[in-house]
Amino acid sequence: MTTPATDPGTQAAHPTAEDEVVGICQDLLRIDTSNYGDGSGPGERDAAEYVMGSLCEVGLDPEIFESAPGRASVVVRMPGVDPARPALVLHGHTDVVPAAAEDWTVDPFGGEEIDGLLWGRGAVDMKDMDAMILAVVRQMVREGRRPARDLVVAFFADEEAGGRFGARYAVDHRPDLFEGATEAISEVGGFSVDVAGRRTYLLQTAEKGIGWLRLVADGRAGHGSQVNTENAVTHLAAAVARIGNHPWPLQLTPTVHALLSGVADLTGLPFDPEDPDAVDRLVDALGPAARFVGATVRNTANPTQLQAGYKSNVIPGTAHAVLDTRFLPGYEDEARATLERLAGDHVRIEDLHRDRALEVPFAGDLVDAMVSALHAEDPGATVLPYTLSGGTDNKSLARLGITGYGFAPLQLPPSLDFAAMFHGVDERVPVQSLTFGVRVLDRLLATC
Repeated sequence: MTTPATDPGTQAAHPTAEDEVVGICQDLLRIDTSNYGDGSGPGERDAAEYVMGSLCEVGLDPEIFESAPGRASVVVRMPGVDPARPALVLHGHTDVVPAAAEDWTVDPFGGEEIDGLLWGRGAVDMKDMDAMILAVVRQMVREGRRPARDLVVAFFADEEAGGRFGARYAVDHRPDLFEGATEAISEVGGFSVDVAGRRTYLLQTAEKGIGWLRLVADGRAGHGSQVNTENAVTHLAAAVARIGNHPWPLQLTPTVHALLSGVADLTGLPFDPEDPDAVDRLVDALGPAARFVGATVRNTANPTQLQAGYKSNVIPGTAHAVLDTRFLPGYEDEARATLERLAGDHVRIEDLHRDRALEVPFAGDLVDAMVSALHAEDPGATVLPYTLSGGTDNKSLARLGITGYGFAPLQLPPSLDFAAMFHGVDERVPVQSLTFGVRVLDRLLATC
């Protein structure tokens, strides 16, 4: 596969995607788009305005819209070489989780380049991919090249809080923007790991479902000095302990099964899907990516918040806890039934946010094109499917029947704990990974 031909004069007159991607990423990192989940985070409108300017500068006509004041998203449609083919959605999100500056080695919103890495909140989740998308799109327009089919490029707000003010709003209120689209590409896939000395790229073809749940225990309020057998705090604490300590069973979905089978082939380790120890050894062989994969062999439920009472000598009438539960594709009902049982008779469960699990085939023309684009830049590398333990805006697009994949291509050094960068301290991405990514993405959009 070769890079599409360009006019030498045009190429010399304008910076390429490889020239621009680092600067664009730094600009985005310096815009504080922290999403606190309560609508108070700044910056999404500022980031959207930056994206608008970048796209308008090369002659595109993007649309910016808000779901609420400041909660801005941007979408632009690029005509393809073959408009008869279904459109492809290429999307990112501009918000990030908050970062406590005192915990970081550098300013989390400084966008510094140190020793060949870009540091900052969003460097991997996902302003790196946002920058790659912008850089490649700008290069294509400048060079007069069109994607292989119609391309819907979207930058959404609010992904880090479930997408209600971003992708979900766009799907519910502006489905016309995605007319004719059947497939989508977004974050957390296409990155490399080292498996038995062999560089292996993990292409995301599935993601767990999300259930952010509130546990509510009701009891009898009273004086703290009295005997109280209907103490809401006691009921809640027991339920939280049962759920937090529950040993969820091993359950391998088709995607996880395919991944572990591929790892077994690379390592020579045995694969017995019924043997937890054998599964754990294969997961460990994935190095830093084991954090992602290890959470996808079973359902999970983690208590994350507790709230009860207002004074040391008053027994409260209610107590609350919050759970972050993630369920495997096809196992949502089973997981909920287990949680109801563990919560017990004195605690009820309320939904804060729920969204579907996804699983799509590791096959088809788009998958073949993604694999070919990687192989063109890294011949001989292995590409395997995997399940994301978190979630992406592909969940919202799935409501329109759009099949989503995670493919933000990054060739990473084996020593970088990539999984720890997501929502972690000192988030950073290698500059060379970004330039690799734009080359892969440019090839993909020309052929897929």
